[in-house]
Amino acid sequence: MPFQAATATPRRAMTPAAFVRGVVAAYGRYGRDPAEALARGQVLPDLVKSINGRVTAAQFETLAGHAMRELDDEALGWFSRRLPWGTYGMLCRASITAPNLEVALKRWCRHHRLLTEDVLFELAIGKETAAISIREARDLGPVREFCLVTLLRYVLGFSCWAVDSAIALRAAEFPYAEPEHVSVYPTIFCKTVRFDAEDASIVFDKHYLSLPLTRSAADLDNMLKGALRLTVLPYRRDRLLVERVRRVLREARGRILGAEDVASELALSTRTMHRRLREEATSLRDLKEEAKLELAKQELMRGRTPIKRIAEIAGFRNEKSFSRAFRSWTGASPREFRGRYR
Repeated sequence: MPFQAATATPRRAMTPAAFVRGVVAAYGRYGRDPAEALARGQVLPDLVKSINGRVTAAQFETLAGHAMRELDDEALGWFSRRLPWGTYGMLCRASITAPNLEVALKRWCRHHRLLTEDVLFELAIGKETAAISIREARDLGPVREFCLVTLLRYVLGFSCWAVDSAIALRAAEFPYAEPEHVSVYPTIFCKTVRFDAEDASIVFDKHYLSLPLTRSAADLDNMLKGALRLTVLPYRRDRLLVERVRRVLREARGRILGAEDVASELALSTRTMHRRLREEATSLRDLKEEAKLELAKQELMRGRTPIKRIAEIAGFRNEKSFSRAFRSWTGASPREFRGRYR
């Protein structure tokens, strides 16, 4: 299941020439000539050597796919043993029968060790987030970046497809210095990218782990026919978008956030955010009202914070407007609610 860098419009030239050189290096390892693969991908020799060069999604898909078949190595020379064509398809088959994404990723991490122990996948689950990381058990040499980026895109692309949802990353980290083509990383992963980290990893909301896998064996067969595209085309529907908006609003703690502010936190355009919320039968206005109510309830149940201060924390201009809104939500005034809770 080969790699493709761009996650936006497939026609844009977003895959850096450095990754093209990674494919060429695989041919060097096996003592083969990459000329035919480069010609198939319409990649000119001058671009291979370019520092700032880019190729399109279609070009890299063709180039990498031909190389993996011709060299019979889906790892493109990264590991101490080759991974024959179809290896990552077997990994997908081992994961697709899982009941939810958490089980599927645990299988992916465990079964990847059957392919190689040169790198080890790990899934860590925290209070709010989950992270997939890669621990390197051997020196990956000059193809380190190409290898780690590709492996993370493999598992992310499969996960999005398996749960039929975009998985919005909170962060991505890499254990090497910032590369010259760093500008492509927000497109490949997310806007929060860190380098010189301990391991390569991607971090996302842990609630994605509970999403069920609904794909069938026939779906998988069809997907594998164009697996390269799996890591390119974005999913339009984020099944946790509502939860992500709620989190942004909760963390605001009384700060007045406009639609542009919320959309920016989600790495979406304002128009796209509104459209997707409508598809989920809600709106930013409704979610803001819900967030205000939940925050007010928490503060009232917590203890002795003055109601005037709670009104400020919940984002109201004054205590009177807060009391009026709270009564419309709950049928009780803030003081009555606090008294009942006690």
